[in-house]
Amino acid sequence: MELESSLRERLIDVGVDLVMTEGTASLGLREIARRAGVSHGAPRRHFPTHHALLSAIARRGFADLGSRFEATTDEGASPRDRLQALARTYLRYALEHRGMFELMFRHDLLDSGTNPSDVPPLRESTLPLFAHIVELVARHTAEREEAGTAAPPAVTAAALWANLHGAAQLWAWGSLQLALDAASPAAAPGGDPADPLDRLVVVVLDAHLGPVEG
Repeated sequence: MELESSLRERLIDVGVDLVMTEGTASLGLREIARRAGVSHGAPRRHFPTHHALLSAIARRGFADLGSRFEATTDEGASPRDRLQALARTYLRYALEHRGMFELMFRHDLLDSGTNPSDVPPLRESTLPLFAHIVELVARHTAEREEAGTAAPPAVTAAALWANLHGAAQLWAWGSLQLALDAASPAAAPGGDPADPLDRLVVVVLDAHLGPVEG
């Protein structure tokens, strides 16, 4: 049983390494099996379909992203500041790990329904991320005393997430650099106020949460 569990984890480890270094196009079932040193049929003992294995690989990405969020979270900070830190981390992860980021949000994997019964669907890894954004938006709205006039927190959170995700994709494709005449395609968000992506994060938050008061 331990050997079987070890093989399952090895297959996922190989898949994570492949997507991190070579992108999603490298994630063929035969190639993963070959690099894991097993027959091409061996993965079927743990993953009934190719999508089930890809979902397990993507779940590692969500765990990694979640750990990064925790590392940058200041419990004493305001909801808006925490959202800003989350946004920076989200964009940084998207740019540093493009293959994994692309895999994590594949709609066909989210709705594949091909995971074993004892493994939750990949969407169960996505929902906590969204719920965290909704919670912070709700707290921010309450602090500004806008609860009666603002859009529902889930709607604002969805728009904010969509904006960030779109920015990540457009930056990865080089479109935003062209539009903003950014100095380097490899630039990543950080603490420098002159950083174009950092400025973009601030504008995105202003658009969905309102400008900083005071």
